[in-house]
Parts: sequence; C-alpha cells; structure tokens
Amino acid sequence: MNTKRVLVVGGTGYLGQHLLQGLSEIQESTHYDLAFTYHSNPPPQPLLDAIPQAQAFHLDLRTGNGFDVISQAFGQPHVVVNCAALSVPRTCEMDPTAAMSINVPSALVKWLSSFRESNTLLIHLSTDQVYEGVKSFYKEDDETAPVNVYGRSKVAAEQFISKDCSNFAILRSSIIFGPQTISPVPKSLPIQWIDSVLSKGDKMEFFHDEFRCPVFVKDVVTIILLLSNTWISEGKQMQLLLNVGGPDRLSRAQMAEAVAQFRGYNSSLIKPVSAASVDRGVKSPADISMDISKLIQTLGISPISFKDGVRLTLAAEAGS
Repeated sequence: MNTKRVLVVGGTGYLGQHLLQGLSEIQESTHYDLAFTYHSNPPPQPLLDAIPQAQAFHLDLRTGNGFDVISQAFGQPHVVVNCAALSVPRTCEMDPTAAMSINVPSALVKWLSSFRESNTLLIHLSTDQVYEGVKSFYKEDDETAPVNVYGRSKVAAEQFISKDCSNFAILRSSIIFGPQTISPVPKSLPIQWIDSVLSKGDKMEFFHDEFRCPVFVKDVVTIILLLSNTWISEGKQMQLLLNVGGPDRLSRAQMAEAVAQFRGYNSSLIKPVSAASVDRGVKSPADISMDISKLIQTLGISPISFKDGVRLTLAAEAGS
C-alpha cells in the first residue's frame, strides 16, 4: 500500500499536538507519513520523543519561507491540516495586519497550487467567532458578521480558501477543551483554569450572558481523522463547511458550575456577572452557539457532552 503524507501546520500548539498524537496512534494501520511545522520556538523535546517518526519543519506562514524545504524533504502532502493562527482576539485587535497575514493562509494555498496534481485535501480550522452573536444555534449558511478583527480575519480566510482551493474542509470550531498536551502549552486551558481557581476556595466572577458550544479536543481530532480517511480512501474532492462544537450551549458561569459539580466545590464561589461589566479591550459576540446537525449527519459523529468532557479532562489531569 502507498504511504500517504499528512502535514500538520502549527503542530506544536494545543490542537496540533493532540492531532499528531491521534495520527501517530493509527499510523501503522493507516500507513501515514507524518510531518508538522513550528514557527516561534523549536519543537519541544517531549513532543519529538513521543512522536519520533514525525518530521519537523520551520515555517513562516506569512512569507511562505519553509515550504520549499518541505517540498524537497517530505513531498506533496495528501492532507494538510492548518491549525496555525493568531487566535487571541485582543492581540488581533491590537495588530490587525498580523492577524490577516497569519490567519489568511495565502502562502499555504499558493504552495499547494504549485504542485502539478491537485490531490491535496486542505483541512482548515476556523472559528465560531465568524458569527455576529445575536441569536442561538447558528447554522453554516447563516450570514457571517464578525464583531472583532479575529473573526474578520477568519472570514477572510474562509473566503480565500473557498475561492482558491478545489478540495477543502473548513471547520468552524468553538472553544476547544480537554487534557493538557504532551509538551504543555503556555496558554491557560479552560477547564484546568476553572478547576485551579475554584480549588483555592476564592470567589470568582464568570460571565453569565455569553454563550458557546465548547467541544472536547479528542472529538475535533476524530473529525479531522474521519475527513482525512474519507479523502484518502475515496479520493472524492470536497468543498465542505462544518460547525464543530459540542452539544451544549453554555455560558462561562455554567461551565464553572459543571467543574464545581464534578469536583464537589461550593457553587457559591461562582459569581455570575455580565460580560459588559469587564473591558477586555475587544468586542466579543454574545451568543455564538452553533447548530451541529450537519456535522452529525455528514460524518456520523456525535460530540460528547460538556459534563463528560470535564470528567475525562480532570481524570486525565489526575493521571498525569
């Protein structure tokens, strides 16, 4: 059987590491060659040790520097998963030029179009923040009307890919949560942060009027693996746009309550406040909960509940 090549762009980030782990676990049965890219810092040793068969490449998504080396040393990938992004809304607001140049993958798409045969599937991570946030349970064909630079940069990316790519899947992801990565990422993880705050016994404010559909990281990995396997086994090009969220519409306060309930913390530590009471330096959409029926129908996957995800996350933390 021919070995298939999978490239994870942004492989040292939170989703990237979980994805590499998922790919490495099925590598022998699926005959994948793995590679990933990094940008700011060299790949951490624990990640290299855990996935020794994966090749690591330095890449600057803004300029495209690094793609030539990947072409020569790895070859044309059958699947590229783009997890790389400038994803902190406040950072994007402060530097819109950087947000656009990193989040719109023009150099990546140009590189893929340079190959003679167009037999690469591009799986691109987008966000629920493309929606305006004025209603509940957005569908994929609802209008995109982002309220901040981050959302606008991700809409621009979706439009660019839809126009310039013939074979793609765009995944509009909600908050991704789950266990820590092989090599811990510097950003704070939602469940772990809530757990650490409540465990100290101090009262903490949580927004009660902003709603998302948090999705367990291993469900996102499963979705990406299903799309990759479908393309590799069937070879039918796709132009797919999917909402990727969990089944529960939750505020930050409700997320905190789920952690408190699992841990047995006193729920009076959770002080619900309005999002309008805090200046975060960036406008945030109020309700970007998503309808995931298309995801369930297309791929036959039902993401797990938030409560089950919290249980699995905290159990993994206890075992690590």
